[in-house]
Amino acid sequence: MAAAAADRSRDCVDPNSGFCRKTKIFHSLRPPTPLPPADEPLSLAHYATSLLRTSPTVTDLSSASFVIDAATGAVLTYAAFLRQTRSLSLALKRLYPSLSPNDVAFILCPASVHTPVLYFALMTLGVAVSPSNPLSSESELAHQIQLTKPKIAFATSQTAPKLSSSSPLHFPTILVDSPQFLSLLTESTILPAAEPSALGPRQSDTAAILYSSGTTGNVKGVRLSHRNMIALISGYYHNRHRHDPAQPDPHPVALMTVPLFHVFGFFMLVKAIAIGETLVLMQRFDFEGMLRAVEKYRVTYMPVSPPLIVGMVKSELTNKYDLSSLLVLGCGGAPLGKDVAEKFKEKFPDVDIIQGYGLTESGGGGTRMIDAEEMKNYGSAGRISENLEAKVVDPETGEALGPGQRGELWLRGPVIMKGYVGNDQATAETLDAEGWLKTGDLGYINSQGYLYIVDRLKELIKYKAYQVPPAELEALLQSNPKIADAAVIPYPDDDAGQIPMAFVVRKPGSQLTEAEVMDFVAKQVAPYKKIRRVAFVNSIPKSPAGKILRRELVQLAVSGPASKL
Repeated sequence: MAAAAADRSRDCVDPNSGFCRKTKIFHSLRPPTPLPPADEPLSLAHYATSLLRTSPTVTDLSSASFVIDAATGAVLTYAAFLRQTRSLSLALKRLYPSLSPNDVAFILCPASVHTPVLYFALMTLGVAVSPSNPLSSESELAHQIQLTKPKIAFATSQTAPKLSSSSPLHFPTILVDSPQFLSLLTESTILPAAEPSALGPRQSDTAAILYSSGTTGNVKGVRLSHRNMIALISGYYHNRHRHDPAQPDPHPVALMTVPLFHVFGFFMLVKAIAIGETLVLMQRFDFEGMLRAVEKYRVTYMPVSPPLIVGMVKSELTNKYDLSSLLVLGCGGAPLGKDVAEKFKEKFPDVDIIQGYGLTESGGGGTRMIDAEEMKNYGSAGRISENLEAKVVDPETGEALGPGQRGELWLRGPVIMKGYVGNDQATAETLDAEGWLKTGDLGYINSQGYLYIVDRLKELIKYKAYQVPPAELEALLQSNPKIADAAVIPYPDDDAGQIPMAFVVRKPGSQLTEAEVMDFVAKQVAPYKKIRRVAFVNSIPKSPAGKILRRELVQLAVSGPASKL
């Protein structure tokens, strides 16, 4: 980042866009946030809990609720969380003295009040947490275990059989729903006196291995260091208190609509501890269950994907519940259409939408909005986050581009991953020698420094000599009042190479036809962007984070005649 400071001192950075004409690098317009010295032994767990103790949000740790399980009603206070985390870390060190920094703990557990305790106890010891989707198949688990080579695993009585049959590797497995595990949370073992810093891992050690969505190839294990996540949390924490120094009223309550094994769920967990939020967990997401939880627990914030915002706009169920506590939605995962955002604001005028952009490879960080003025830029993913730099690169020539020009987004900064575990080739293809992360996303940064993501480079539809972004057509389709959800894919065509094909979920009671769908889009786009094939389906397959699984739809489309779709 020294180069960034030098650029600023030479006044090469445009104060509006953050673009430097000399280096062709976009710089963050946010004030830089402080980071601890890189050589200081410090775990993400210690860093987050140290911020908690100074946060104005929580004044009494013994009574403040940290985690609420919406399914069971179980509540974990902050005081109990800190006590159980310490007890579990000491017990694990006693039972498994060979556990060392950078060892991996594989976790296959549904979300519960025990999950944050488990994550933080392991990270306190320097053991990398590697949580997987409990619904993963045995072959998927076998691949992940082969990548990470765990020294210990945590599962439930339901998921453990799948875990044991997935890999020939042998490692101890602890059941988190067993009496043994519960006893580890309350052990009174006393650690010999020592300075906390002497016990902590190095910041360069691995804190977590999280799995990419696998929508563009085999699932990869993303290695995130303690420092990666410390940098991310520091930026959020210090900017939050810079813009809102007073204790918020009401107390911030976040509903976890994303799973804890996903990068954004992992970030939300750590961020909640750092600022003293209350987290409401959903073991399984369902739309009405979400609305019920907002009403019951007076939720103020939710992370959402664009399809969920579409659902809130179109569903009449929202009228059944008191959603007046809701203040902010954090939207990511895909571009949000301006039309959808405006309709949401009409229906929920007191709820702000903060859009952002991030990847598993950047710890979930990248760009975001932070105030009311920035939120007016519908369709944008916000401005470059603190301590980060960006480039927009022509994918054909490799030339760095300026404001308003479309290319592949590259990011650089302290939040960028260490690499892919067990996959040096993929790491080399994604991270260059100067530390730039090639995101694979096509977009541009405008003259005011706002990022606009157009689509995934690999998902662009190649219609004759044109490139068609599926996300643009999906936003149009989702604005149709007769459509509940939609996805667009490339369909093979002898003449054009590929044509845009739409999978459409009709709104209940709708008799929408293929011709009506095509005509609706054709009136609003250039001829090469027209939808030329339509299939009606009951639902759109999505990842736990709400991303459309286009590969599944492509396979469905080419597997048989349209009449079978």
